[in-house]
Amino acid sequence: MAEHIHCLIIGSGPAGYTAAVYAARANMKPVLYTGNQPGGQLTITTDVENYPGYPNGIGGPEMMMDFQAQAERFGTEVRYSMITKVDFSGPVHKVWAEDGTEIHADTVIISTGASAKWLGIDKEKFFAENGGGVSACAVCDGFFFKGQEVAVVGAGDTASEEALYLANLCPKVHLIVRRDEMRASKIMQKRVLAKENIIIHWNSNTKELVGDKKLTSIKIENNKTNELTELPVTGFFVAIGHKPNTGIFKDWLDMDSTGYLITKADSSKTNVPGVFASGDAQDNVYRQAVTAAGTGCMAALDAERYLGEQGIV
Repeated sequence: MAEHIHCLIIGSGPAGYTAAVYAARANMKPVLYTGNQPGGQLTITTDVENYPGYPNGIGGPEMMMDFQAQAERFGTEVRYSMITKVDFSGPVHKVWAEDGTEIHADTVIISTGASAKWLGIDKEKFFAENGGGVSACAVCDGFFFKGQEVAVVGAGDTASEEALYLANLCPKVHLIVRRDEMRASKIMQKRVLAKENIIIHWNSNTKELVGDKKLTSIKIENNKTNELTELPVTGFFVAIGHKPNTGIFKDWLDMDSTGYLITKADSSKTNVPGVFASGDAQDNVYRQAVTAAGTGCMAALDAERYLGEQGIV
């Protein structure tokens, strides 16, 4: 028999846990499925210094444990499992977990996040997960490299924005571009080219990250001449995009061309009544813990109003 619940939350980052806090306090008895990375991307972030309430900073995993403890304090049931299938065809939202459990949910809050795309080179993940100088978010981690020489890899608007942000903190920013042109908008390219401390390396690929526990330099190769150059950088920012974790919803929910869920203006509502989206699964602009938490709050409030309108809670 299917399990019936008022509020199902899929995902366990700042958006999911914030939604859980609000939903639990509203007596919606939320059940939260963590997914395969409990705590989301912050669990691979060593230091968080830009989230309000932590004046001395906090480790990403510890912060997510605080979020979870607060959600559980108000009665959220946290399940360490994945949702693998959904059916939003009718008034009852049907969802299946990886162990085969079938859930019928009056409301569903999606907070599955997005995963950074990586180059896939040696030591990249190790440095990223252990505070070794590799990051996929300059706004999140750029402050730690103030006054240091850094590099950004990418050719789109995101890479341009990251390079410009870092150029205000660092004496020299190396922008590594795979081709002889950038994909960024003309205005962003103009800004990058006008910044004197941004050095663009055209037709270049990152070949090696050098260092033991922390990055000390990178080696790049010109793909036209095969010339190898070593750059003395201590920070390496991968800005080649993110992939929203929304694949299981593609047959049911409206998405943009890259898979981000589309929500109605000034709300977390999707095209399916009773299904709400929050966090990086629907935000391809800000992608910050604090903005994700804000949309998690919105989703819970929208879900509460929906349940009230349906006469359920």
